[in-house]
Amino acid sequence: MTFARPLLVVLSSALLLAAVAPRFSAPHAAPGSVARPAPAQSAAVQSGPQQAYRLPPDKLAKAVALGRIRNILDFAGSLWGLAVLWLLLASRAAAGLAGWAERIVPRRWAQGLVFFALLIVLLSAANLPLDWYAHHVSLSYGISVQGWGSWLGDMAKALGLSVLVGAPVLLLFSWIVRRWPRRYWLGAWAAAVPLMVLSVFVSPLLEPIFNQFDPLTRSNPALVAELGKVVARTGTNIPPARMFLMKASAKTNGLNAYVSGIGATKRIVVWDTTAGRIPNDEVLFIFAHESGHYVLHHIPKALLGSAVFLFFVFWGCAGCAGWLVRRFGARWGLLTQGGPTEPLATRAGFVVLLFAVSLAGFVLEPVSNAFSRHFEHQADVYGQEAIHGIVADPQKTAVAAFNHLGEAWLEDPNPSPFIEFWTYSHPSAQNRANFAMHYDPWANGGRGRFFDK
Repeated sequence: MTFARPLLVVLSSALLLAAVAPRFSAPHAAPGSVARPAPAQSAAVQSGPQQAYRLPPDKLAKAVALGRIRNILDFAGSLWGLAVLWLLLASRAAAGLAGWAERIVPRRWAQGLVFFALLIVLLSAANLPLDWYAHHVSLSYGISVQGWGSWLGDMAKALGLSVLVGAPVLLLFSWIVRRWPRRYWLGAWAAAVPLMVLSVFVSPLLEPIFNQFDPLTRSNPALVAELGKVVARTGTNIPPARMFLMKASAKTNGLNAYVSGIGATKRIVVWDTTAGRIPNDEVLFIFAHESGHYVLHHIPKALLGSAVFLFFVFWGCAGCAGWLVRRFGARWGLLTQGGPTEPLATRAGFVVLLFAVSLAGFVLEPVSNAFSRHFEHQADVYGQEAIHGIVADPQKTAVAAFNHLGEAWLEDPNPSPFIEFWTYSHPSAQNRANFAMHYDPWANGGRGRFFDK
């Protein structure tokens, strides 16, 4: 999911349920969600000769209007998530919930499971109005076709997984804080790194809970044969058995393809809206893009970068949480007779840590997105070079793919540079299409970045 929420509001969900593998799809869109804003632009502005990505006038107007809504939902969702955590502390609801769990459950570990399970439910309930409105907008603009019953079912499944997996993981981190009150952030980091790797490994196993997958060889053997040409050129070890078709058309009109998993679970998934709606040469480009993530080792690089990033985030958040407890601990009912870090070892005190990490996630969102955009641009270049000699015109094919992608998700052709900087995990469709239109490394006997010919 790409709902605009603070990073690690529920730490386990971010570690175990969020896929860190890059996606080919629009930088702002996900099934059943609305994201990323853009400023209003006129049709005249769009029609300039340098624009490689264009929308018909009626769809341009929708994209501009939808961009405003995406803008509001994105930032409002992040700020609302922070506000909910703050309200739980300021109203002493977190302390009250912890006390209630202690009264009804005798064992300490069980108290923690009850507390964190209820916390996850409360946070999900608080975000439900924004989730509902996002889906309503997605339906109104024709991006989503998922009925409300199916949507509620997916939300219930996501909540169940969050409780089932999230409560024990949060309990683990809470135990680390209690066990090492002075250096808990280091222990939390040491636990988070293997959990991140586990999340990438497990994510493909969880995806069938929400969507139906079929082997691509069964639904489109001719396409698999074409994809084999890209496999041969790139030298990737991606057998047909790891190519899947996701039946996304039951829920969305959007286009997407992605790489997920690691080791024994790694695979490439193409949505049926993609394979069934755009020409095969564009599907080959998308596949080549995804192959680039494999060849260029983007998943292990992302994991390594995240590990380094989280080391400093956890260290900084420990200091921030300590300051918050000293400043507001008495008012929030968190202070104990122990040292200055003791309140954070309580159940309610752990909510302070969640708030600090969530605040850091919001503030540092542009940093993680910048790395993601770098990987996506590399994969774009790799994909365009990989189909050289396989399709008639790689430049035309790539530009057409980005136009189909942007039109399906109603992406504004002229996004605000600030919004793209802050919220886009992918370069904008306009930037991607403009680059593809002018990228021809073999002109005049040149060489590509990744392929000599």
